[in-house]
Amino acid sequence: MSYLDRDILGMYRDHDSPEPDLLGVDTLIGDDVYNYGDEELGNIKEIMLDMRTGQITYAVLSFSGIPGMGDKLFAVPWERLMLDPVNKRFLLNVEKNRLKDAPGFDKNNWPDMSSDAWNQQMEAFYGGGAMAAGRMQSGSDLGSRSSLSDDER
Repeated sequence: MSYLDRDILGMYRDHDSPEPDLLGVDTLIGDDVYNYGDEELGNIKEIMLDMRTGQITYAVLSFSGIPGMGDKLFAVPWERLMLDPVNKRFLLNVEKNRLKDAPGFDKNNWPDMSSDAWNQQMEAFYGGGAMAAGRMQSGSDLGSRSSLSDDER
């Protein structure tokens, strides 16, 4: 496999499954994020990599269609997103109306995402913990559970 084997979605695979072996990170920017109720939540604006661990810790999202969200951005722990390769999007297990209370930040004033206090705030809202993703085995839900059953949709 080489970089020439990448399809138009940035996926690298050696099999016929919709589940990719690898993804080009640049192709994830702009990907839609939906919840399990099939409501569009927003899209990915940036992906944050912890340089100490080599793990992706956050996807920075812009939530759409939610009054009052305006120019705010939201860092969602990467481990909370699941790839839906069939529909070419990500899923986040959160109800759309709950996002009104999500901790966000101004697009021109980003927080220190490596701060323990900030991480605890994200963990309290989304559950799990973004920095725990750095302590997980290599990878995340992206590679381990990317094919969804009908019950998970």
